[in-house]
This record gives sequence, C-alpha cells and structure tokens, in this order.
Amino acid sequence: MNALLKAKSAYTAANASTKTTTDYEYDIVARATQNLLAAHKTASTKKGAEGFAVLAEALHKNRKMWTIFEVDLAAKENQLPQDVKDNLFYLAEFTRQHTSKVLSRKANVRALIEVNMAVLRGLRSGAT
Repeated sequence: MNALLKAKSAYTAANASTKTTTDYEYDIVARATQNLLAAHKTASTKKGAEGFAVLAEALHKNRKMWTIFEVDLAAKENQLPQDVKDNLFYLAEFTRQHTSKVLSRKANVRALIEVNMAVLRGLRSGAT
C-alpha cells in the first residue's frame, strides 16, 4: 500500500462517526419533541383542520417512535435493566393512550412533550 492510500485510509477512519447509541436516541427524541412543540404552536395559532392536521402528523411520528422503542425494549438483546425497561414500557403505553385522547380532542399535547423532555433529561444525564 502506498503512502497516499495509507493517508486516505487513516483520514477516512478519523472521519468515522463518534456518536453513541444514546446520542442517536437523544437526537431522535429531541426531533420528535421539537415537532410536537412546533405542531402544538401551529395548532394553537391555526384553528381548524389545517392546524389539527399538523398536530396529528407530529403525534403520529411521536407514537411511531415510541412503538419502535417498545420493539427494541422487548428484544432479548436489549441490555437495559428490567426496571428501566418496565418504566419505558409504561411511558410507551401512556403515550399511546394519551395520543388517542389528544387526537379525539379530550386532552392536551403538553403531557406528551413533558414525557419526551423527561426522557431527554435521562439520556443526557447518562441514566440507564
């Protein structure tokens, strides 16, 4: 291997992502939370079908994220402690039920935002 190829190879390796799984999880939850916040603001300012459609889309994406988390939590390869898994399963179920209430206009989206924010705090503090 010549020097140019070695240099290119070394540079490519140094360019590799240093993000951890937790970093990716944080980014995903943060994006879903930002979408919920923006949709809530839009729904508050644009009354009617247009505002509600934006909110419904953000709720759908948030619920989908939590469903994906549930699948991961249920995998036997998941190494989180059982009590953490149990708590996250509870939050996923709460999210599913509360989302239905928001969609039927019986509840506010704020509780879902607070759940996501609590998860973000846990991820940032390194809690497992």
